[in-house]
Amino acid sequence: MATEFDLLMFGHFAVDKIIVDGVSETVSGGGVYYGSVAATRLGARVGVVTRLAEADFPRLAELRAAGVTVFAAPAAETSGIANYYDSADMERRVCVPLGFAGPIRSEDLPFSKPGFSEKPGLGKGVPDASARIYAITPIIAGEVDLSLLKTLAGRGPVALDVQGFVRVRVGAELLFRPWPEMAEGLRHVTYLKVDRAEAEALTGETDLALAARKLADYGPREIVLTQSSGVTVYADDAIDTAPFTPRSLAGRTGRGDTCFATYLTKRLTVSPAEACRWAGVVTTLKQEQPGPWRGFAAGAEKLFSSPAS
Repeated sequence: MATEFDLLMFGHFAVDKIIVDGVSETVSGGGVYYGSVAATRLGARVGVVTRLAEADFPRLAELRAAGVTVFAAPAAETSGIANYYDSADMERRVCVPLGFAGPIRSEDLPFSKPGFSEKPGLGKGVPDASARIYAITPIIAGEVDLSLLKTLAGRGPVALDVQGFVRVRVGAELLFRPWPEMAEGLRHVTYLKVDRAEAEALTGETDLALAARKLADYGPREIVLTQSSGVTVYADDAIDTAPFTPRSLAGRTGRGDTCFATYLTKRLTVSPAEACRWAGVVTTLKQEQPGPWRGFAAGAEKLFSSPAS
């Protein structure tokens, strides 16, 4: 039996700590967590390929309850990041790595091969999975390598968050480092997501439009750039923008993941300009509440369609 998804997402499900003014809370996290729930709420059929410690497998029930199909492989430890915030400025944070679940391997993939249906964690009766978009959304460099990126590109369009290739664990820090294989890797990417800092560091451009065009020269057809004020999309040689206008930043963590997943989901049915506006609206709503966006497409559409949006 084959299973077809709208989005099949790859990356570590994380167990993070959110520390605001010294008060700590342990929460689920990761691009596959925030992104998959938001995409499912918008009506997408979503699968997640991930790795984490077996002791944390019960946390995956939240994704399954939301309608996400999960393919989880056991790892020695679960990835995680401690995010330190000052409540006076929830825009700025210090990130400290807590763990790393190791690279996603070929045997972790839900693709047809002998013995697949018997593999622990991957489930039975799903011998092959395909997707309209293969979304690589890691949180730390090393989760997905160039070989896996190429494998996915051979199956269909790839979306990639460059965070998971330039955010490198160095001792007790997460530091930005150039992606040595970027030129080759981006040749295989259709949808690329970067934030302002990443765009500037990778291209040397402070103007987002110029940065987007430089990144597109490597091969991606559409560039999604996020910053605190909103999202910018470069597609078909045109620039579209949409603001983030949250009433609070209580749900700031997961902002970029939500934005990218929303854009990809809506791009399956609408233009880049309209998908950009949807991403702005859903990300605005997400930032007002901690955790994944759990709203309704109809409610987001009402705000999306309003003259003030």
